[in-house]
Amino acid sequence: MTTVAEQLVRTLREAGVQRIYGVVGDSLNPVVDAIRRTDGIGWVHVRHEETAAFAAAAEAQITGRLAVCAGSCGPGNLHLINGLYDAHRSGAPVLAIASHIPSEQIGTGYFQETHPDRLFLECSHFCELLSGPEQMPRMLRMAMQTAVGRGGVSVMVVPGDVAEEETDGPAVAPVQLVQPSPVVPRAEQVEALAHALNDAEKVMLFCGAGCREAHAEVMELASRLRAPVGHSLGGKEWIQYDNPYDVGMSGLLGYGACYEAMHEADRIVLLGTDFPYDNFLPQARTVQVDIDPARLGRRTPLDVAVHGDVAATIRAVTPLLRSRTDRSYLDRMLREHARKLERVVSAYTTDIENRTPIHPEYAAAVLDDVAAEDAVFTVDTGMGNVWAARYLTPNGRRRVIGSFRHGSMANALPHAIGAQLAAPGRQVVSISGDGGLSMLMGDLLTLAVSRIPVKVVVFNNASLGMVKLEMLVAGFPDFGTDNSHVDYSAIAAACGIPSVRAEKPAEVRAGLAEAFARSGPALVELVTDPNALSMPPKVTVAQVRGFARAMGRTVLDGGVGKMALMARSNLRNIPLP
Repeated sequence: MTTVAEQLVRTLREAGVQRIYGVVGDSLNPVVDAIRRTDGIGWVHVRHEETAAFAAAAEAQITGRLAVCAGSCGPGNLHLINGLYDAHRSGAPVLAIASHIPSEQIGTGYFQETHPDRLFLECSHFCELLSGPEQMPRMLRMAMQTAVGRGGVSVMVVPGDVAEEETDGPAVAPVQLVQPSPVVPRAEQVEALAHALNDAEKVMLFCGAGCREAHAEVMELASRLRAPVGHSLGGKEWIQYDNPYDVGMSGLLGYGACYEAMHEADRIVLLGTDFPYDNFLPQARTVQVDIDPARLGRRTPLDVAVHGDVAATIRAVTPLLRSRTDRSYLDRMLREHARKLERVVSAYTTDIENRTPIHPEYAAAVLDDVAAEDAVFTVDTGMGNVWAARYLTPNGRRRVIGSFRHGSMANALPHAIGAQLAAPGRQVVSISGDGGLSMLMGDLLTLAVSRIPVKVVVFNNASLGMVKLEMLVAGFPDFGTDNSHVDYSAIAAACGIPSVRAEKPAEVRAGLAEAFARSGPALVELVTDPNALSMPPKVTVAQVRGFARAMGRTVLDGGVGKMALMARSNLRNIPLP
């Protein structure tokens, strides 16, 4: 006879799942023991269940396939919730196995009792309690297909005693997971979009992560419309490279002429983006294309809403667009973009050899140079996001994964674990802040014990830099944002991870090169300037007053790495008179 746990594990293996992340314990023991006895699927022992969920989220984003994490009853699966929120909001297909107290004790206030079938409802598309062996094959099939088909989290709540029960069903339940097909827009929506674009002289495209498979189509549309192209942080890796129409990024981490281009346009086209910062949007003259109809119009009023895949929509509308020859708006925005980037480059290039603590702008630019052309970067929320947004150069092969929608701290190291196991042949770099790393630092042991070759680059400014900036903008003197000076390289070395600590700019390149040349895990600690903060592309009068009240020192605008070179190159596309 086969137990429910064995049937579950074997079915996951047959569906293509190669590993399950989690922390073993009590009610989860039958499942973990089934993994031990099943070839072709492994158990990844992490030090915190939150890490397990983040790692599964990153694996799913790298592979596009279902990834799985698990937690024991009560506090164990409760720890999954932050990483599951991140996975769900990122659209990562993740199945969480939340083991539960003995089924006969549910509702009695039993030791460690929680109600995971209620707790995870907000961060999942599917969340159900398994009550008996006969339910398992169907419920697992539904959970997996929902996660893959809708893009997000499914949760199966499995009482430990049910997992141990024997089942009369097949040892492996048949499963065929179907990926969603591209959404083709309705003809009348395409016609309305074409009319809106043909009726405008100055069109600007703003692109998000939904443009992942549509780079060529977006470039063709920009060419037809003579339109500048901006992007959100989620869209950067898919749209910025090989883009002669690039005007940068908008939002709190933005740079360049994206904000100006958007606000000067007669028509803004939101392509595959659920950009949350509505105060950066003009709130008028906007059309939107998205595969999720629930996102249409929720950030700004729309003149036209199109439910469709970005690439399919552009292919459908392009033949209906009138030809254009006037490049004046596009060329003006390209020049403005280059001007803005050139103006701030000196912040990280002037006299850097003598600047200590290390300017993080300089360190990030060197990291961009040293990293592999197909590297996967995982980025901590906070100032790490800023340096990644402004200095990592996309090329169509690199990946950048972060908690861009949920905004959780401490995501970079856990994400890196999942990304590295999903892509063992690629270089994976965790861009960690000292605040983020310290929150889930125990998983340095996961790297060391399992020999996972992640390269951890710690920007140690002994401060919660983004929180400090938020306080200053609001007019509050920074308080509670400073961390003690900790030697993270020594901690990593004590865990058995080779490490380097760089305190001078001249040490940065050699330290990174040494770490990246290693076959196993490594950590590079960069002691950076805590006063190097970043300003958004548009600063309000209230924000200026806040800074004036809070501080007298200059807040650096920050350089933008190779993007200045890209902007110069794009100026060559402007026809000579």
